Amino acid sequence: MYKAILIVHKLFTTPNSFPFSGHRRLNKLRPPSPTMNHHVKTLHFYFFFFFLTSLTLSDDSDVMLKLSTSISPAPSTWTSTTSYCKWDGITCDSSNRVTSINLASKSLTGTLPANINHLSQLKTLAVQRNSISGDLPTLSNLTMLQQVIVDGNNFTSIPFDFFTGLINLQSFSISDNLDLSPWIIPDTLSQCTNLESFEASNAKITGTIPDVFEKLHNLQDLRLSYNNLTGSLPASFAGSQIRNLWLNNQAVGLSGRLDVVSRMTQLEQVWLQANLFSGAIPDLSNCSGLFDLQLRDNELTGLVPESLMGLGKLVNVTLQNNRLQGPLPVFNSGVVAELGSDEDSNSFCLFTPGPCDVQVTVLLEVAGAIGYPMALAQSWKGNDACEKWNFVSCDSSGKNVTGVNFGKQGFMGTVSPAFASLTSLRSLSLNDNDFVGSIPEGLTSLPDLQLLDVSNNNLSGPIPVFPARVKFVRTGNPLLGQNVSTGSGPGSSSMGGGSSGRTKGDSVSSGMVAGIVIGVLVFVVILVFVFYKCYVKKKNQNQKPGKVQDLENGKEIIKASVMAGNSNVHRVDELQSQSSGAEVSVFEGGNVVISIQVLREVTNNFGEDNVLGRGGFGVVYKGELPNGTKIAVKRMDSGVMGTKGLKEFQAEIAVLTKVRHRHLVALLGYCINGNERLLVYEYMPQGTLSQHVFEWREYKTNPLNWKQRVTIALDVGRGVEYLHSLAQQSFIHRDLKPSNILLGDDMRAKVADFGLVKNAPDGKHSLETRVAGTFGYLAPEYAATGRVTTKVDVYAFGVVLMELITGRRALDETLPNDKCHLVTWFRRALISKENITKAIDQTLDTNEEETLESICKVAELAGHCTAREPHQRPDMGHAVNVLVPLVEQWKPSLPDEDEGYGNNQRMNLPQLLQRLQAGEGTSTMFDDSFGQTQSSIPSKPSELADTFGTSDCR
Repeated sequence: MYKAILIVHKLFTTPNSFPFSGHRRLNKLRPPSPTMNHHVKTLHFYFFFFFLTSLTLSDDSDVMLKLSTSISPAPSTWTSTTSYCKWDGITCDSSNRVTSINLASKSLTGTLPANINHLSQLKTLAVQRNSISGDLPTLSNLTMLQQVIVDGNNFTSIPFDFFTGLINLQSFSISDNLDLSPWIIPDTLSQCTNLESFEASNAKITGTIPDVFEKLHNLQDLRLSYNNLTGSLPASFAGSQIRNLWLNNQAVGLSGRLDVVSRMTQLEQVWLQANLFSGAIPDLSNCSGLFDLQLRDNELTGLVPESLMGLGKLVNVTLQNNRLQGPLPVFNSGVVAELGSDEDSNSFCLFTPGPCDVQVTVLLEVAGAIGYPMALAQSWKGNDACEKWNFVSCDSSGKNVTGVNFGKQGFMGTVSPAFASLTSLRSLSLNDNDFVGSIPEGLTSLPDLQLLDVSNNNLSGPIPVFPARVKFVRTGNPLLGQNVSTGSGPGSSSMGGGSSGRTKGDSVSSGMVAGIVIGVLVFVVILVFVFYKCYVKKKNQNQKPGKVQDLENGKEIIKASVMAGNSNVHRVDELQSQSSGAEVSVFEGGNVVISIQVLREVTNNFGEDNVLGRGGFGVVYKGELPNGTKIAVKRMDSGVMGTKGLKEFQAEIAVLTKVRHRHLVALLGYCINGNERLLVYEYMPQGTLSQHVFEWREYKTNPLNWKQRVTIALDVGRGVEYLHSLAQQSFIHRDLKPSNILLGDDMRAKVADFGLVKNAPDGKHSLETRVAGTFGYLAPEYAATGRVTTKVDVYAFGVVLMELITGRRALDETLPNDKCHLVTWFRRALISKENITKAIDQTLDTNEEETLESICKVAELAGHCTAREPHQRPDMGHAVNVLVPLVEQWKPSLPDEDEGYGNNQRMNLPQLLQRLQAGEGTSTMFDDSFGQTQSSIPSKPSELADTFGTSDCR
């Protein structure tokens, strides 16, 4: 604009440059004087100035006209006869330049015009909570822009240069735009140096969090929940002014340690739940303003720091579903703390306040010196180090720790001086790890020590002198005996005898020899490594995948395939690489992205011989990773991967990354390759419940006995109960049936296939959705109205119970109409015990009265679960409580203990609490809830007639 004005000014003030100065007729009529010529030129200059200004103003007019036609319905005041500066929601400055567009919650549809960034004076764009779609236009270089609020719309993309030049942007919000294509936060965000709030939750963000926060000095709110961010927290978080940090519930999960959080001293609210963060909770004593800390559902280990419990403003903290260790943390009375109530939630030594056992405390200090690795946290549970603790051995009394074997575990850190407190220690093996620092002098005083193996580490410092009885193995530590901080120069001679000249010469000679030896060793190691890599590469190319001894090889295969995969495969910047011993799977971090090449290799290129089953959206294949881990790969059929298929794929990932339970099948990873979508699960070798109940002859297996069936029913009930009421969110499965129940080698069951899962509404409210699932298992109200509550799963569970009892399918169209629908037919069997007996699967042995009684109780429960009205059905917790006594019958160990239970001297209170909490998955409100069940649900078979409607198979 200014360049144009300068050009025009020069044009009119330069001699003979005036456009009309040479006009002959004008010159003949009145030869211009110099003064007159000057005024005419000045007049024309201002004429062109206003002309150019009007052109600029017309830009706003054009944009606003375009905006009025691109959104619908336009506000009633937006007419062509009214100045756009008087339109509702539009604010202009004194020059009629648009400075604000505020159209929040107007039920608008349509799009935003691409030329909206021509509004050079725009300060606020607020169109939140509408249904505007299409591409979000770029707003780059709008230097006056301060607020952009577009959350709650249907935008499909955001341009990469969106934040370029927005030097005055203070607030940006794009949350809850579910139709966005995946996008990354660009590094150009660093140009927004005045940014105070950045909110983009549920906005399809992928990639890592950019490390740009050292330039965003004013940022206080960063909210990026429910996206697909991966990697670790950026180092530039340290020292930032962020007060509210929301990074929870990432689809795959952020990972790494939380140490940087301890340096974010302005923090007030931290939501990091439902990710893959590992390591210990850092010291947060400098975060004095912190009032809300959400860390549940991660992979955190170690002790809960005392500084966290001492924060004066803390009012809410969640820590459950991690692997935290040490004593149960005790917070101030005003703090609402969720810590988890059983061993599957955390690994506290006790679940009541109080100190841990002395040996447990010492071993946890040892674990702290190596960063509290997951391998230790997973097994070091309870308050007895001699009770099934990995890497720990004890004497015959089972009370004293006599051995610790960390050999070849890949641990990193230092040798803890706390080992010296294990006074009964006889054997300490730390070989073949990555320990650094010195060997604690205190180990020399252990009275019973016989073996200390620290070979093949990176230890340094002085070599302790051990008694003759101790076998001290220290080879493979080239720096041991040297002070690495000061070096070992020629002047650092020994204090032994001999002349000074000889000592110096010996020292120089020893240094030269040591240097040569180290150089040769390094060269040999590099040479061996190169040859080894070439050998592994050639072996992988020429041979089919097989079992390997070294678990790390398997990890490298997965990691390499992810990092170097083709462009169609989502990239992961950081995988869980915590080493944890040979007994842990490659997928210990869970939910990793796996390349299509790896899945092709381990499934024999999705060969027919590897097919486990076929479903509505594809085929499930069996595979085996190079380290021997067996997996099941669900390959979604690209030909039917429409919107419905994609939603099921996304739903399965979204649910299984938020739930973890022994009776829910585990999602290990996934792959996106072009139009293909693949899910990788843990392998369940015994297949589906459907195969064992209906198809056991075809599969040439034995039919299930009653004990197996009722145990499977309890497993399924516990899994569904967890989904309904015990997980971090409540879910409705919507497709519970025998083909979605998988069995392991021990014939224990896990619920699978979460493609139709919905979030459960609160309380007694129902959720309206399209009808999905399988006929025969659909609750009447769901099939009729499409409205669901958790009671639709209870109904389907009741149908599964009927199938377990009868050996008949829920819907069998080969039978007459009065028998084809299992629920309708089975209700008649509930009229009397004699009829129930006739309905029982003929393969079941009912000669024992106890077995028949158990079947009748399950039959009655099945009738309650399939009641026509939802309110007549029990909650899944009640169903579990009915089944538990049929599977886990309690009997006193001694006749007199039953009478003196309250004064049992054999079991202390913590042990008793642990025993009571061992029934994972059982409703915590057993007595009260079961009583309510009996009062609200008919208790006799004869009272069930009114709870059923009629049905046929047409």
